[in-house]
Amino acid sequence: MSSSFFIKTKGNPKTTQKGKETAAVKRKADGDSGGQSKIRAKKPSKKYSEEISSESEAESPAVSKKRQASEEIESEETAQEKKLRLAKFYLEQLKEEEEKKAEDEAFETDLIAGRLQEEVLEQKGKLQRPIAKDLIPPDTSEIRVLRGHKLPITCLVITPDDRCIFSAAKDCSIIKWDIESGKKLHTIHGGRKGTEDRHVGHTAHILCMTISSDGKYLGTGDMNKLIMIWEAETCKHLYKFTGHKGPVSGLSFRKGTHDLYSASHDRSIKVWNVDENAYVETLFGHQDAITGLDSLSRERCVTAGGRDGTVRVWKIAEESQLVFHGHEGSIDCVQLINEEHMITGADDGSVSLWSVNKKKPLGTVKQAHGCHGDSGLEQPHWVASVAALQNSDTVASGSHNSQVNVWKCGQNYRGLELLFSVPVSGFINSLKFSSSGQFLVAGVGQEHRLGRWWRLKEAKNGIYIIPLKRKPSNAEEAKQTK
Repeated sequence: MSSSFFIKTKGNPKTTQKGKETAAVKRKADGDSGGQSKIRAKKPSKKYSEEISSESEAESPAVSKKRQASEEIESEETAQEKKLRLAKFYLEQLKEEEEKKAEDEAFETDLIAGRLQEEVLEQKGKLQRPIAKDLIPPDTSEIRVLRGHKLPITCLVITPDDRCIFSAAKDCSIIKWDIESGKKLHTIHGGRKGTEDRHVGHTAHILCMTISSDGKYLGTGDMNKLIMIWEAETCKHLYKFTGHKGPVSGLSFRKGTHDLYSASHDRSIKVWNVDENAYVETLFGHQDAITGLDSLSRERCVTAGGRDGTVRVWKIAEESQLVFHGHEGSIDCVQLINEEHMITGADDGSVSLWSVNKKKPLGTVKQAHGCHGDSGLEQPHWVASVAALQNSDTVASGSHNSQVNVWKCGQNYRGLELLFSVPVSGFINSLKFSSSGQFLVAGVGQEHRLGRWWRLKEAKNGIYIIPLKRKPSNAEEAKQTK
């Protein structure tokens, strides 16, 4: 009994102690295994920037073998082989850079080629940018009105940078406006009749005005047979040209130069050099008072011959002219769309499109602004002004039916299609598109610019700035729906 008792007591403490020790070892081992694996995971992360979890203990020998193999390959690579490998890598980088550079150059070449093509088409007079398809009618609340003249506006021009407007009226004054703010920047007051010797400015109705393509000179012509030249920036008076024997009804600077063409009721065209303050020559041909004139960059101008029913293209250098017939009434306004095409308006209510290569109009819209008067005695509304957005398919016309019509020219300028009408009350005596095509400016009066046949009392003498809104693109529509 006793022996067995002692045996038990001797053996139990050992086994229990041993069990405790093994359990402790196990716990320690379990606890340490995580720590060791973390240590293992950290070491390669420093060298290879890779994160190895404690679960991948089994894979670590394989990874270490691969690492050893790559280290052996690196150690086996000679200096010559390394140079060759780096050279190949460098050549590949250069090849990629050259390909990218070639792509960029090809893109730039395409852009330049596109611009050159446009310039060639512009010089040939065949450039027709499709703008009309994107235009939508503006809201009447978006039309701004600038008021400052006491009498009807007769003519206006927009500066080439689209920042300012010069307007003139029957009150003999000229006002320079800031388009953005709508404020007057400068006013050249008109003088009374008989004060021509001491007054700097006009003393008779101003009928026409023009600005040079660089925005340096402003030219104005009046009923007193005078042409005045002004510095556009400061409105300082520079020169006075005399020589016409009737009211000066049309003025235009040749684009890119300071050569000035003038037309008069005396039926003549005169050429002036403004830089030298000099008269150059006179051309004759019209059989009645000339009512309008325009020019672009070629050494030629176009004129509307009023009651003689002709439009004429004058080749200045050759001193020759081309004669065109088409309207039934007095042709009161003309505007070049490009070097080869033009638009005219007449008091028979028609608007016509012309090519300088055809003697007859390419397209005519009769009664473009409707009719007025009692039934059976209807008369068409006279077309008092026309405008063209240069090198595009968009033109406009104005009358006294309280509307400005915006038209789309057909393919190759064959035919006119009405896009929309903008409500403007009064005689639309002058129309001009901005160079950018962002807005259209109308000079409005209670009377026609050339006379006092009617007086519309409800109209206001002022300048109407009409925004030319575009249809939103697909991307913009998607943004708006979001």
